[in-house]
Amino acid sequence: MANFRKGEAMRGYFGVGSERISKPMNLGAVMRTAHAFGASFIFTLGSRMKARDVALADTSKSESHVPLYEWGGVDDMVLPKGCRLVGVELDERAVDLPNFRHPLNAAYLLGPERGDLSDAAKEKCDSIVKIPTRFCVNLSVAAAIVMYDRMIRLGALGGERRR
Repeated sequence: MANFRKGEAMRGYFGVGSERISKPMNLGAVMRTAHAFGASFIFTLGSRMKARDVALADTSKSESHVPLYEWGGVDDMVLPKGCRLVGVELDERAVDLPNFRHPLNAAYLLGPERGDLSDAAKEKCDSIVKIPTRFCVNLSVAAAIVMYDRMIRLGALGGERRR
């Protein structure tokens, strides 16, 4: 396992978000975890949540430290140039996360709590990965697993690390 010093940053950047997320506690947990892992931005697609509800669930006050982009849908999403969109989905076309090579600059898109990523979102993704589990895990747990895997693989020094 990689050993990182406090304050070291991994190379590149990443963001994490969800399509049609509906539970403030899940978004709050994703925001707090993204902040802890050093995400450059957080985003939602098609969410109808009130910012106040999410603020109550995010005890690290992430919105003060990490930008939150709220897009109406996948067609409204504007990612930085060179940022690869990675869907996280239990899908037969998906690559198992342990075999996935994380892009240096990426936005990880998770599906809603109940349901899958929309076909439009899957089509926009450059890659789709899945966490090899027997059944789906909670959205915020899935986000944390993906961010942890990215940190371990890209680490503070950058470049893919071998396991």
